[in-house]
Amino acid sequence: MNPWQQAWLLDPKVTFLNHGSYGACPRDVLAEQERLRHEIERQPVHFFARMLEGLLEEARAELALFVGASADDLAFVPNATAGVNAVVRSLCFEAGDELLVTNHAYNACKNAFEGSAERQGARVVVAEVPFPLHDPGQVVSAVEKHVTGRTRLALIDHVTSPTGLVFPIERLVAMLSERGVDVLVDGAHAPGMLPLDLAALSALGAAYYTGNCHKWMCSPKGAGFLHVRRDRQHLIRPTSISHGANSPRRDRSRFRLEFDWTGTMDPTPYLCVPHAIRLFRHLLPGGWTELMARNRGLALVARQVLCDGLGMASPSPAEMVGSLAAVPLPPGDAETLQRALLERHGIEVPVIPWPETPGRLVRVSAQLYNEPWHYEKLVNALRECL
Repeated sequence: MNPWQQAWLLDPKVTFLNHGSYGACPRDVLAEQERLRHEIERQPVHFFARMLEGLLEEARAELALFVGASADDLAFVPNATAGVNAVVRSLCFEAGDELLVTNHAYNACKNAFEGSAERQGARVVVAEVPFPLHDPGQVVSAVEKHVTGRTRLALIDHVTSPTGLVFPIERLVAMLSERGVDVLVDGAHAPGMLPLDLAALSALGAAYYTGNCHKWMCSPKGAGFLHVRRDRQHLIRPTSISHGANSPRRDRSRFRLEFDWTGTMDPTPYLCVPHAIRLFRHLLPGGWTELMARNRGLALVARQVLCDGLGMASPSPAEMVGSLAAVPLPPGDAETLQRALLERHGIEVPVIPWPETPGRLVRVSAQLYNEPWHYEKLVNALRECL
């Protein structure tokens, strides 16, 4: 039996191959969240009015070390979608300006771009990145040929949601920065999957980076962050404007004052981030480095099992695989197949519509509780269902 399986509350009757969608929070982290919630309810005024600011400072400092950033450049947000919205809804565009995304963009974040463009007379331009593909340079070329003199902001995924690809983010940011385009990196899947150095990425030209802590970092749902380069912080405001907007305080930046208090909510997901970081730092002898390498290795094994079992070539270079791997499937209804895999075979795995050929993908995740035989089971089930 997998020695780490009991660390999670996952249903043992279900073969869970979808850590990527919502993550899964370990028992130990949930216990810490419950402790914090009890502390809040024992004296809510004391907690929110006197303790919370300091606790957020501590949590943000540990997160900053983990993602390679200055704590002053980070703000907690509920999720990466909220981070994307905070940026694109704060910026002003003119009629005819272009906002650049790719066809691999997460639908919710693309919608945020569409909404802002529609309100301000700008337009969203979609760079078509092929999948399958054979070289990461194809991503750079596809994005670059859609940059024009009107391109004001680009939304670039670090790890794509539908196809699970690790984009060549440094090359993309550098190219776009050289062309005078601000970059917002959607890093929803990256924290805990890939080593991060946001200060270095910011120096390359990334103005904004947003990520989730509830996915591969395994924090509770509702924990994400937004990193804003220092010279852009005066432009960016949270989606909820609250007391910080007219605070007389001078000991903190306006960025800090506005994002640290957007109204009464449950702050425990943010405050549990350090606990999750420490848990996985000590769970394996090699800490996070070993965990990331283990998960990536398992994802590559999973992809090979699927490709061999379904008789196809690998759809992307190994260097573009993190802890997710997507494989093309024959055309058909994605929702029907996903439901059949769960109801008939007890496998929870996303089957994703893909408008280009082949029409749908199966995307597997690799987390500490997964084993190679899980993917063998999936191949057998797919053969039967297809």
